[in-house]
Amino acid sequence: MKSIVKIILGILAVACIVIAFNYINLQRHMSSVLKEDPRNKGVRVWVHYKWFVNPTELKYDFRSMTGENSSLDVNRVMLQFAEKIKDKQFNKVYLGYKGEDKFYFKGDFFQNLGKEYGLQNPVYTLRTMPENVYLLNGEHAYGVWDGGWLGVMNKQMEDLNTFAKDWYLDGVIKDMSN
Repeated sequence: MKSIVKIILGILAVACIVIAFNYINLQRHMSSVLKEDPRNKGVRVWVHYKWFVNPTELKYDFRSMTGENSSLDVNRVMLQFAEKIKDKQFNKVYLGYKGEDKFYFKGDFFQNLGKEYGLQNPVYTLRTMPENVYLLNGEHAYGVWDGGWLGVMNKQMEDLNTFAKDWYLDGVIKDMSN
């Protein structure tokens, strides 16, 4: 009986260490992003290492938003978080909704989002974001457009809206209707 208790206590101690490690390195930065900008009120995101133990991959898990929030708020939170952790390097950043992985960014792209936040034109950042989104099987999720700037920009903005819908908006709408 004592050995079972020791095993359970050991497992709980390891779980607490893993949770604390993820909080200190990642979630505390997200918490500060959500608190520091009043426009972020109502957006909930959990961030942690993939499987909580793989420091080469980040899980960016969008959880919820209120009816007061827009997809622009969700994108801003992600960019502000990327800026907070811009010195951390990941191979992949998984984008999830309520625990389910939907897409990923390559780590270099996500790090660049953070480095350019506040410097790069936000419209450019947002409209070019979808061409850097990958399906879980490694294929591009959206097109990489070329041609006349007006046509390209129109397609990029369509992709941005579709990306939000595919990533979390369909789920949010479904959750709100239940």
